[in-house]
Order: sequence, then C-alpha cells, then structure tokens
Amino acid sequence: MAGVIRVLLVDDDALVRAGLSMMLDGAAGITVVAEAGDGSEAVGAADAHFPDVVLMDLHMPRVDGITATRRLRARPRAPEVIVLTTFDTDENIVHALRAGASGFLLKDTPPGRIVEAVTRVAAGDPILSPGITRRLMDRTVVQADTYQRARAALDALTPREREVAIAIARGHSNAEIAADLAMSVTTAKAHVSSVLTKLGLDNRTQIALLVHSADLA
Repeated sequence: MAGVIRVLLVDDDALVRAGLSMMLDGAAGITVVAEAGDGSEAVGAADAHFPDVVLMDLHMPRVDGITATRRLRARPRAPEVIVLTTFDTDENIVHALRAGASGFLLKDTPPGRIVEAVTRVAAGDPILSPGITRRLMDRTVVQADTYQRARAALDALTPREREVAIAIARGHSNAEIAADLAMSVTTAKAHVSSVLTKLGLDNRTQIALLVHSADLA
C-alpha cells in the first residue's frame, strides 16, 4: 500500500458513493478506504482510516460538506478535501475554499478528470474546474471594481459627511449620529440629506451598501 493514495468518500447518496468507489478503485495508485453517508460521519471515518484525500459532497443531512471540510482540515493529520457537488454557486465555491478545500469539481466531471484531481491534490496541487476558475477570477475583478468605485464615490464627501455615512452603515439613527459626532439632530439630518444628494442615492440602505463595498464599516 506504500505510495497508494487513500480516499474517503462522503456523500449521502449510496449510488454516487458506489459509482465513485468503483471508478477510483479501478485507477492505478488509488484505493477507497472508507465511505461516510454525511458530514457527521466524516471525521470519525477519517480518524479511523487516515485518508489522504476526501471527496466531499456539500448538501447532506445533519452536517453539511462545508462544516465537515472545516472540521477535517482542523485535525492534526488533515486530509486534503475535494468538494464534488452538483451545486456550483459562487457562495458554495468561496465557502468551500475558505473552509480549506483543495479542489472543487462538479459531479458531471469526466471520470478521468476526477482521478487526475485526486492524484494532483494528494501531491499538494490544488485543482478547480476550468469554469469555476474563470468565475472566481470574474468575481475577484467585480469585487475589486466595486471597491474602487465605492471608494471614489465616497471621496466626494467632506470628512464630516464621510463620518455620517460610516455611522449610517453601522446602523446608527440620526439621534445616535448626533450624539456620537457632537452635533444636533437637525445638523445630522442635514448631513444625511447632503450625503444622499452628493452620492445620487435614494435612501440610507444604499448609503450603507456603498460604505460596506468600500470596506469602511
């Protein structure tokens, strides 16, 4: 077994596990050492069988794949985790990667690609589907662009108006803004109106969103 990649399958669908097990056990240098029906069983299975790589579903009963991934990656002998799912929303991708996943593949990925992913991740080489990589790049560009535009918009405010905008983003009322910034409520209201006018916004919620986009609150 020396040099053989040990794999743990975590999926609530027994048929999916059976198909993956048959595919991976038939690949050179890979063996499936255990299966788990949901995230709550994954940690115990990992402790008992010491997998090198875990193929992890996301949406499962009791403990979901994101939580299970986070728990596994926190173990002293942490296996690498590849998320294998039918759900490729940006939120799922980002949360899985933040939880410590080294790969993210869709269940319609060709068998050969899954085998390759297991081999590469076991060797310390993170892997993402090409489409997911493109989406993450686009998401980063959009976030960076949004940040820059929000910062530029807020630069049009005076320092006092900027303070008022940040206070709004923190959920403060006009009375709280007045107390925090040592001004009258009437003056606070005037500043809020000025902020709305300068930024071309309609309400306080839009101010809050802009401030959060600029990472100032």
